[in-house]
Amino acid sequence: MIDLELPKKFAPLVTQARGMAEEVFRPISRKYDLAEHEYPRELDLVSAVIDGMSDSGVGEGAGARGSTRAKDDVAETTDGEKVAAVGSGRSDRSKAKGGPRNGANMSSVLSIIETCRGDVGLTLSIPRQGLGNAAIAAVANDEQKARYGNRWAAMAITEPDTGSDSGAIRTTAVKDGEEYVLNGEKIFVTAGERAELVVVWATLDRSLGKQAIKSFVVERSNPGMKLVRLEHKLGIRASDTAAFSLQDCRVPAQDLLGDPEIRIEGGFGGAMQTFDNTRPLVAGMAIGLTRACLDTTTELLATEGVTVDWDRPATVQSAAAARLLQMEADYEAARLLTLRAAWMADNGTPNSMEASMAKAKAGRTCVNVALACVELCGATGYAETELLEKWARDSKILDIFEGTQQIQLLVVARRLIGLTSGELK
Repeated sequence: MIDLELPKKFAPLVTQARGMAEEVFRPISRKYDLAEHEYPRELDLVSAVIDGMSDSGVGEGAGARGSTRAKDDVAETTDGEKVAAVGSGRSDRSKAKGGPRNGANMSSVLSIIETCRGDVGLTLSIPRQGLGNAAIAAVANDEQKARYGNRWAAMAITEPDTGSDSGAIRTTAVKDGEEYVLNGEKIFVTAGERAELVVVWATLDRSLGKQAIKSFVVERSNPGMKLVRLEHKLGIRASDTAAFSLQDCRVPAQDLLGDPEIRIEGGFGGAMQTFDNTRPLVAGMAIGLTRACLDTTTELLATEGVTVDWDRPATVQSAAAARLLQMEADYEAARLLTLRAAWMADNGTPNSMEASMAKAKAGRTCVNVALACVELCGATGYAETELLEKWARDSKILDIFEGTQQIQLLVVARRLIGLTSGELK
């Protein structure tokens, strides 16, 4: 069983991350929101601290690069195909050898929750903690993990004409001797300009559909991958979002992640394990931002004499207090779902459905809470004197990237009834 208390061994990690959020991120949050695309130099020191924590074992893989997946997990594609050997039923889920444990996935989620109480965009901009690092941790072999371990990796999946259907990507990868040649376009690449590596999804054979999709680690300096533009965004402006064009981009064969063979059965599983790895992390970002909104709003309302009495029913308290009670309940539900998904990953238990549950609940809760907090605080919430208006803008992306709200609900529904998209026709 999962223990609902914070593991004691992670207490130093949480304390350190909370200190970063309050002492480093929040003071510069507005600065880099206004200075979009300017690299936050203060993060170099933060990165050094995280590296020290990880190297010493205190952080046990703090940040995205530390998270990993069990080899026998089940992945779920965006259109509902089950793509690994373990069945979808709860009775089939594997159990950790040697008893339950809390490892790198849990530590990564806990640290991200805390840093996102400070700033989501800055968290996404910490060197060597990118979503591409989590992708590498999910499917790379031991040699690749050692080779890429200390480098910053972004992840490039989305294309102009594919939207949420990752299985329909058009970027091609053609084998040429000891190299693959990549051609295509990628958009909405988080930290794409700043990262040292980009994990690019491409297909070995368009006619075979999703089974032929593989992920490749491409050097950011590769002349075949050209930066087209940086996006101007509603929120998370401290984080750069890039678009790339791949034109005869040559990549060594050893930089293909996972199995190089096309597997008609389950061939998409290696790539899709990435989402089981990263969705709990994004849910953790949403939880951290939700906590920041609730804490600030509670403090602002308290200065006006509005407080929550936790021992009395919501119906006998002010409308503002009652709304805070409801939002706290939603926050706690999202938090527990996220910790459960991370715990399952640490224990070698298939978590595709739970990862999507956590992402769906946390993303939607974050948006709802952020907007409600702006409303409850009136003019103060809408003004730039507080970070609430910024957090409201930042929140929306957490309901979109790494799979939209609608995609998460589709994954959950299909897993619950045990049918693929093809079987639902």
